[in-house]
Parts: sequence; C-alpha cells; structure tokens
Amino acid sequence: MRVLVTGGAGYIGSHVVKALIEAGHDTVTYDNLSKGHREAVWGGEFVKGDISDEDLLYRVLTEKGIDLVIHLAADTAVGESMQDPSKYYWNNVVAGLKLLDTMHRAGVRLIVFSSSAAVYGEPETTPITEDSLCLPTNVYGETKLIFERMLASYERAYGFRYISLRYFNAAGADPSGRIGEDHDPETQLIPIVLQAALGIRQYVEIYGTDYPTEDGTCIRDFIHVCDLATAHVLAANALGRGKESRIYNLGSERGHSVREVIRVAEKIVGHAIPVKEGPRRPGDP
Repeated sequence: MRVLVTGGAGYIGSHVVKALIEAGHDTVTYDNLSKGHREAVWGGEFVKGDISDEDLLYRVLTEKGIDLVIHLAADTAVGESMQDPSKYYWNNVVAGLKLLDTMHRAGVRLIVFSSSAAVYGEPETTPITEDSLCLPTNVYGETKLIFERMLASYERAYGFRYISLRYFNAAGADPSGRIGEDHDPETQLIPIVLQAALGIRQYVEIYGTDYPTEDGTCIRDFIHVCDLATAHVLAANALGRGKESRIYNLGSERGHSVREVIRVAEKIVGHAIPVKEGPRRPGDP
C-alpha cells in the first residue's frame, strides 16, 4: 500500500515510517517540522506541510495515490495542554477535522489513528480495557477522545474504516541507532532521568509524591517505540485486508513508578541522580 504518515518526522512517526518501509509499503511522510526532524525520516518520500493546509494535503493524497493514512501529527504535552488549551483544540481537533474532510474529498477512507491512554483519565478499576470508561483529566486526552468520536461519525456517515491505537508511554529507540528521541523541550520521563544522570540537566523534578501508590509517585506503563511502530503496521495491514474498525490498547500491562525508573537508572549509571520534589502537575492522572 501507499501510506501517508502525518507527523512522520517525529519520535514515534519516524519509527513507524521505518517499520512500514521494512514491511514493503511505500511511504509519504507529511510533517510541518515544528517538532520533527527531516533527518529522522528513514526513507520514502517527504512533503513538508501542515494538515490544516487542505489544498496541499488534497494534492498529496490524490497525486501520490495514497491508500491509507496513519495520523500521528499532534501536540502531545499534557502540562502544556492545560496551560494553552486553545492550541491543542486547534491543532489536534480542528486540524484533524480538516484532515478527515480532505481524506473524504480525495476518496481515502482508511486511517490508523495514534490515540492515547490519556483518554481514560483515572480509571476506577484496573487493568484498563478498551471498554473502560473514558474520562480524560487533561485537555490532551480530551482532544484524542474527540478525534476518536469524529472517526466513529465518519465511519457511520461516509464509510471510513479506522483503527485507533490507545497507547501508554513510548520509550526507547531503534536498535540501529539511526533514529531516536529528541524533543525540545524534553518532556518524557526516561530521557529526563538520563539527562540528569549525565549532568545535562540539574535534577529530575518529581511532580507529586502524595499519590496513592507504594512510593507516592505516579505509576506509568511503558511500551517500546519499536513495538508501537509494529502495531501501526499491523493495523494498516488489517485495514488493507478489509478488517472492520477497532480500538486497541497498547502497553506492557506493568506499571512502574517515577521513583522506580530513577532507581533503575541509578543502578545502571552507578551513581545517585539528583531529584527535586514538587507539587502535582495539573492534568496528570
């Protein structure tokens, strides 16, 4: 298939593009490079563009003969979403609607959506299943849930088929070392811990030590980014074979606290990592 990957120059997107190419698909990476890196795109074609640019997007979809879209382009920082909700509704919802409308106009009705476990908020029971109640506690999670509902509406009205992947915290990098994680500013726990270990930053700030957990810090489920990339390829293949729309959770089913991650890193690097305790961060479950 010919696959358009929005946000394909980002951390997860670049791994998805690589996995698609290795699986034999033709790829077109579509990214505005506001956060992504052109050099991270492993192969295939590249178009610099924004998903809100409907004219450019339409030309790419039609002229490149796109069969399926994998949609990763989004703003993703939980804390920022609480401080600047307008940005998140515009970029994740309004621009997402333009993407769907342009796909409909171009006759492309297959889409794999990079969603998030943030749609669940604070579940009353665990393990979290795809049928668990969705009550996001932050604007980021809310925008992901809104887009999922838009997908369901487009399926009913226009015959779209979709797979939505609700994943937990991505971690790691491709073993080849050709692509990896490079956020500016860095917001992900594991890179922040390693930066503190290397002296690149002064300390790791722990947001909240009064959670109802064994050590008082947040619990996170981590999944390797290469496993995420494989899941996107499998989802694309399933839609290409005519499978029905589905929602899947992606995670390890094992939670790790913030302090636990820090302790593991300290064991590996052989020295203490400086920590600063702070209050809970708005929007964190």
